[in-house]
Amino acid sequence: MITFLASLFIKDSKNYKEPSVRQAYGVLSGAVGIGLNILLFFGKWLAGTISGSIAITADAFNNLSDAGSSIITLIGFRLSGQEPDPEHPFGHGRMEYISGLLVSVAILVMGFELIWSSIGKLRSPEPIESSTLVFGILIASILVKLYMFFYNHSLSKKIESAAMKATSVDSLSDTVATTLVLIATLISKYTGLLLDGWFGILVGLFILYTGGSTLKETIDLLLGQPPKQEFIDEVKEIVLGHSMVHGVHDLIVHDYGPGRVMISLHAEVDVNGDIQDIHEQIDHIEHELQEKLHCSATIHMDPIVTDDKEVLVMKAKVEEMVHFLDESFSMHDFRMVKGSTRTNLIFDVEVPRKTSYTDNEIVNWLKERIHELPGSKYFAVIQIDHEYY
Repeated sequence: MITFLASLFIKDSKNYKEPSVRQAYGVLSGAVGIGLNILLFFGKWLAGTISGSIAITADAFNNLSDAGSSIITLIGFRLSGQEPDPEHPFGHGRMEYISGLLVSVAILVMGFELIWSSIGKLRSPEPIESSTLVFGILIASILVKLYMFFYNHSLSKKIESAAMKATSVDSLSDTVATTLVLIATLISKYTGLLLDGWFGILVGLFILYTGGSTLKETIDLLLGQPPKQEFIDEVKEIVLGHSMVHGVHDLIVHDYGPGRVMISLHAEVDVNGDIQDIHEQIDHIEHELQEKLHCSATIHMDPIVTDDKEVLVMKAKVEEMVHFLDESFSMHDFRMVKGSTRTNLIFDVEVPRKTSYTDNEIVNWLKERIHELPGSKYFAVIQIDHEYY
């Protein structure tokens, strides 16, 4: 259904990375979610009234809260698509993350309410009246929620949306919850055991778990997470695809929400190159990153020596030392400054955030190895950089 509606109402519906297409999918998914959840609420409320089951009735109001969550998701996508303004110069993209946060909170609230209602049912258990209509409504609800999980999960991957991922997880938890309610109703019908309250608590605990998981994910996005490796690889592939760039380092990604990503990086270029020509090509790379990855890029030019054999040989030796210490380390901005009594080797070492070495251990080990090199008295001047991804 979503695919059919998208083909009708979303222009260029297959271009998932386009911000306007992402926004349209978010609004469409929210609207469909509102309609389906309201239908499920009325169906389960009817089933709960007929059977007298607290678990079914609570599950009905869970769907009503889901309709509210879909409204939040829809509003979040609408607001996130607004253009930057004087109060929000980086746009409103993080509104999508906030909507995901609110959906997660709504899931947690419903979980607590369900557990509280179920505890009351344990204190005053009542027999459940079941019928073919009640079973039919519950089975139909499970099938609808499975469908909602699959289409939200699929779309969350295609458009890389935290809000839609939270919605898909919510749909999956609803599927499990309703399945447990159905099992409790069947057991009550055929054995007479009053398990309504116990199953209600079990459902509530599951909802709390899923709500807590999605809450953590959305909070991580708001606080700031490292970008995906695929994005880093794409950036480097584009930049290094230009022959005048000899290396890339100090890449930093600022995520202000989908379609609002800003990056900065250092590109190594020939120190003897024409500065005007290099600047023109750097501008071209920045525009290419904007067109292909929808990110605003700022590139700093780092001049390096590319034609001095002595410098290149020494650079290769130092790089070998750096990689010997740890294969994940890299070196950049290598310079060789000769004096009358000593030669300074000046460079930066980029290390991952997770490493077993301290900065001092890295610096001291490299300084000792470099000072032991034969020939002139070599001294190292080292700066440690930590990766932001």
